[in-house]
Amino acid sequence: MIRLFKVKEKQKELAEANGGSPLKRQSAGELRLHKDISELNLPKSCAISFPNGKDDLMNFEVSIKPDEGYYTGGKFLFSFEVSPIYPHEAPKVKCKTKVYHPNIDLEGNVCLNILREDWKPVLNINTIVYGLYHLFTEPNHEDPLNHDAAAVLRDNPKMFESNVRRAMTGGYVGQTLFPRCI
Repeated sequence: MIRLFKVKEKQKELAEANGGSPLKRQSAGELRLHKDISELNLPKSCAISFPNGKDDLMNFEVSIKPDEGYYTGGKFLFSFEVSPIYPHEAPKVKCKTKVYHPNIDLEGNVCLNILREDWKPVLNINTIVYGLYHLFTEPNHEDPLNHDAAAVLRDNPKMFESNVRRAMTGGYVGQTLFPRCI
């Protein structure tokens, strides 16, 4: 026990000698998130970035470039906000790219079961990224946030494909203008 206190005192002295403040204690959520990020095994079409720097692990972005399906060639950016009580609470995920998609509304809210009722602490960031990637390869019209897109996908897949292409190239679908993301 005495040894532990000496190690902590030494760390504090080193931090203060280097002009910094004593080391900040990490929450259990930060420790788990650090582990999850270090063990990420993302598809080659996905990338993670830390816009606030590596010191802010609790807020990061993931970009997804689907290589199959309706959204092939597009680039979609998601923000992740992770709670200090992670993994007992799912991260808050928003799509920052305006997209014509049955499971993502125009405000960027994402309908993915593992971010809501099916979240369990054994799930991790890797699982969420694969879930998001899967939304682009297999959009689900049965659990929509964008009901118009879901109805078109269900009733007329060719028209849905045309709408997705138009939206991704920076055009209108109905009354909504989508920015270019291809």
